[in-house]
Formats: sequence, structure tokens, C-alpha cells
Amino acid sequence: MKKIGIGIIGAGRIGKLHAKSITYHIPEAEIAIISDPVIDVAKAVAGELSIPQYVADYKEVLKCPNVDAVLICSPTDTHADIAIEAARLGKHIFCEKPVDREIEKIVETKKVVEACKVKMQIGFNRRFDHNHKRVRDLAKSGVLGDIHVVKITSRDPEPPPAAYVRVSGGLFLDMAIHDFDMARFQSGSEVEEVFACGAVLVDPAIGKEGDIDTAIVTLKFKNGALGVIDNSRKAVYGYDQRVEVFGSKGMASGENDCPTTVRVSTAAEVSSDKPQYFFLQRYMESFVDEMKAFIDAVRRDAPVPVGIDDGLKPVVIAKAALKSLRENRPVRCDEIYRF
Repeated sequence: MKKIGIGIIGAGRIGKLHAKSITYHIPEAEIAIISDPVIDVAKAVAGELSIPQYVADYKEVLKCPNVDAVLICSPTDTHADIAIEAARLGKHIFCEKPVDREIEKIVETKKVVEACKVKMQIGFNRRFDHNHKRVRDLAKSGVLGDIHVVKITSRDPEPPPAAYVRVSGGLFLDMAIHDFDMARFQSGSEVEEVFACGAVLVDPAIGKEGDIDTAIVTLKFKNGALGVIDNSRKAVYGYDQRVEVFGSKGMASGENDCPTTVRVSTAAEVSSDKPQYFFLQRYMESFVDEMKAFIDAVRRDAPVPVGIDDGLKPVVIAKAALKSLRENRPVRCDEIYRF
């Protein structure tokens, strides 16, 4: 098989990360072109990774004859429109989450992608994390029995600046969106009802932007299981990412990754390393593995593991959580959108 030609739209942090994954870890693909409105950014990444062409206009990526698939790593409000353009030009698509903040736009994108018969994978990389995937594999195998409870802890080491919060879409759409996807993934079921409560306990500036920085979300799944997600914008000890699935026959839990597994025991204390501090440290392997899965699906003409419906449903859950927070009541997901 020939190598899959890749075009990258957006040469910022996540675009560069994916470019490195392909260059260093995926010999079945090669990057033909990269774009960024700040041309010097695209030039720097192209120079570092020996990408043959860099441009400012993403449309040149879409038109490039050497590109079989595009990675959309641009700002969120551009994702859907670029995906629609790419699909109409016959390009397969990897799109960072979310596809869009508005359900109607995601549905429009889905219709175009399906009509054009191209593949579209959404960047929910945490599904590919070694710990989270192992827990899901155990739950899916039946060894835990019927799933009763899914618990997810997701806490950032530092809050984002107020300027970011202002344009992020809020905690549920920006941060917890990964956790809503993880809840579906771990339960093997769809979320039917959401109840959310939140507070501003970390940074008053976040509250001034109309958002929260601390939240508890409870979920009811179609299969009868219950879920609990707790989020915080600041965990002083590091990036706290844990998952637990409890069933009728047992429980599986994934703990935090630490720099080492060394535990020091003395008369004064027993201590070990704190969790990894940043998401790039914690999830680097998962970013590589999700890209391998996408390239493999394109090469073999197989379904992608995380499709556009998987991009739509967490947004519906996030909208339900926000409505629940504002109205202080449980909200059914079909109040937001009926599939």
C-alpha cells in the first residue's frame, strides 16, 4: 500500500503534536503540507519535521493533490466549515473536538460527511489511553458483570486564563466534554439524564466570565447504570485523571500516571511521585495511538473508532448539563436533541 498523504490545518500546539506523531511513529503516512494563518508558525513546524510545503491558507491544503486525509487542528469555530469543505473534496478527516459548539452545525457536518462517503474521526484521545482502555476492555469482557456505576475524576493542574474562558464555551463544553465521552465509552451505553451542580471555588475571574471552575455531574444511562463525574480547574498536586467502573461481579479502576512507580518509606513518611503535571505528558501515547487508528482505518477502508456521532453526543450531554446547572433540575438528553 502507498503511504497516506496527510495535510495538517493548524500548526499550533495540537497540530504540531500530531505532526510529530506521524513523522516519528507512523511510517504508513507522510505529511505533504501544513497550514497556519501565522505563516511563520507553519514554516517553523515544516522546517523542524521536514514537511515539504507550508502555506497560510488552509484551502491550499484541501486542494493539494498529494493529500488523502486532513487533520483539522484549527480553532473550534472553524472545525465544521473546514470539515464540510474537505468532505466535498473527497478528503478523509480527523477533527479535533468539538466539531462545533452548536448541535445543528454538527448535524449538518454529519450529513455532508455521510453523503460524500468519507471517513471522519473525532479527537477523543482519552479512549486510547492505556489505563482507560484497559478498564473498558475489562467491562466489555463481562468480567465485571452488569455495570452499576461509572466514576470519573478529571482535574486540571492550573485554571485557564479568563481570556480563554471567555471564548472556550465553558467548563462543560471545553473541559468536561472529554469526560462525557469517557462516560459513554466506559459504560457501553448512552446517557439519558443529567444533573449538574457547579461552583466558582478556584478563580473568581472565571466566575466573572459567567463560568464555573468546579462541578459534579451525575448521569443516568440507558442500560440502568449510574455515573458520577467530578471536575476541577485546579488540583495543586498535578493532573488528576482517574476512572472506575463498578459492576455486579467486581470493579476496575485506572489510577493516575506518575513519573515513576517508586515509593519511599521512612520513619517520617511513606511517599511517592505526584501525578504527571500536564496533559501532554499524561496522554502523549494516546495521541499517537488515536492517529495510528485513523491512518489504519483510511488505509484499510475500515470504520473509524470514534466517529462523528461520538462527536455529537458529548455535546448534547454538555448542553444538558449546562441547562441542568442553570435550572437546578435533572435534564433528559432528549430535551436537547432527539436522535
